Amino acid sequence: MLLLVTGPIADCRDRGETHLGTRSEGLDMNVAVVTVGDELLAGRTTDTNATWLCERLADRGVDVERVTTVPDRVADIARVVNEYRAEYDAVIVTGGLGPTHDDVTMDGVAAALGRSLEDHEEALAWLAEDGYTRDDLAAGTAELPRGARALHNEAGVAPGVAVDGVYVLPGVPSEMKAMFETIADEFEGTPTYREAVVADEPESALLDRIADLRERFDVSVGSYPGESVRIELTGTDEATVADAAAWLRERVDSP
Repeated sequence: MLLLVTGPIADCRDRGETHLGTRSEGLDMNVAVVTVGDELLAGRTTDTNATWLCERLADRGVDVERVTTVPDRVADIARVVNEYRAEYDAVIVTGGLGPTHDDVTMDGVAAALGRSLEDHEEALAWLAEDGYTRDDLAAGTAELPRGARALHNEAGVAPGVAVDGVYVLPGVPSEMKAMFETIADEFEGTPTYREAVVADEPESALLDRIADLRERFDVSVGSYPGESVRIELTGTDEATVADAAAWLRERVDSP
């Protein structure tokens, strides 16, 4: 089971879109993303990590079913991680790594897993190769949950971990992205294909045609209103998605 945590709690699907189809079959790995940080909840920092992770995971055929942001509190982190690791194949957690007083993500994850924190010799060896001695490091920098696999921070200092299906990554976007790429192959699902059709009509006027499309083609449909309506078609067969998009384009008014 994998657990991915980064920032405040939210549903990846609750972003103002109307989803008119069901989740595509064949997405055989599901993940929760947890982002950690008081600054995210206060609106002082935009949570770009969750969006980036959702996109990368979707590209790999992995279904992200939950995105949650939690404050810098050990009890909240532990509760959410513990809940999600029982429900999802993996949990990815980002943020709250480092030596400052509010960097408590490792404490929360360790509490969720019932493990103590201890100096990780492999992480210390990596840091030494990067020029950091034990005396250079702030207290707790390399303290990781007992028995965890350390993830080297190639773009920063604080290491991440993988343990019991929970992946803990830094909150700094450049560090998070670099670390995720080292474990990306551990997140695999059925490849999916997407095409978008833009309609210059009210969303309510499109419902009958979308219902007809869903009857004819084995695709999932998402409707995203704005100045125009973007209708996104998703499926596991590339030809079917292309045929469905062509069929719909012939039946809507283009901008």
